[in-house]
Amino acid sequence: MERMRRRRRVRWKRVFMFFFILMIIGAGVYSAYEYTQGVLLGKADKQNGEKKAYAFNGEEVKFGKINVLLLGSDSRGEEHSRTDSIMIAHYDQNTHQAKLISIMRDCYVDIPGHGKQKLNAAYAYGGPELLRKTIKENFNIDVNYYAVVDFKGFSKIVDIIAPDGIKVDVQHEMSSGIAMTIEPGKQTLHGDKLLGYVRFRHDNLSDFGRVQRQQEVIGKLKDEALSVGTLVKLPKIMGVVGSYVDTNLDKETMFSLGKDLLTKKSGDIQTMRVPIDGSFRNEEFNDVGAVLRINLDENQSAISEFLAS
Repeated sequence: MERMRRRRRVRWKRVFMFFFILMIIGAGVYSAYEYTQGVLLGKADKQNGEKKAYAFNGEEVKFGKINVLLLGSDSRGEEHSRTDSIMIAHYDQNTHQAKLISIMRDCYVDIPGHGKQKLNAAYAYGGPELLRKTIKENFNIDVNYYAVVDFKGFSKIVDIIAPDGIKVDVQHEMSSGIAMTIEPGKQTLHGDKLLGYVRFRHDNLSDFGRVQRQQEVIGKLKDEALSVGTLVKLPKIMGVVGSYVDTNLDKETMFSLGKDLLTKKSGDIQTMRVPIDGSFRNEEFNDVGAVLRINLDENQSAISEFLAS
């Protein structure tokens, strides 16, 4: 009798192992399929240019506190384009806390080798690496990695993460500069219109309003991403990212960070805008136009405190 019980236990262990192996194989096949679908979705855009390899000398971090320079652009691969948005995504893998610093592109700063210019000119002169150096020199932030996001890809990724759209409250009609019209009022926006919402800057708040909307939408997308279904979508998102994002983050690190963000309780994304209130004044120069003349000491202190908290 005891021998029969042992045989049954061994048989059930084998059955369990068989189904466990099948589940692993099935998950691998599904992930590969979804990743391929994401790649095909990205390649479907015939205007999508070749990926550009940028030199970048940020210190690599395998685990711990990671700073990623996020740049939004309409023209990936062009030599002299300026970036439309400049953010630093900070993630602590020990505490699972995510933070986001938006730096105004019109900040009047010293660009190594080019003198005083608007911050986003650094990207036009020397790509992500010169922008990294400029941010380090002026704001004392060590950036480890970069990601240049083509706005076409933003729309596609949004529709994967939030297929039912994102709810927003549009304060005024938006049309100038975004090739569409978004009517005022509470509504749900999808990919292309949500992109128009975060890019619009022709109201009384100008770039300040745009930064607010960008941070608002990123926070809501993060909430959507925490839903159970998004972890399943991660391979497809990675496939799309490969077509629309130029980055020096390898796929394994991106997948690991994405999975960590989706499975850990990181809470709300803490946000900050640079320059902080009361630390700048508006000025205008003939050679560069309207700029934000900022107090670097005040902003460096605020950034240091924000990242340390």
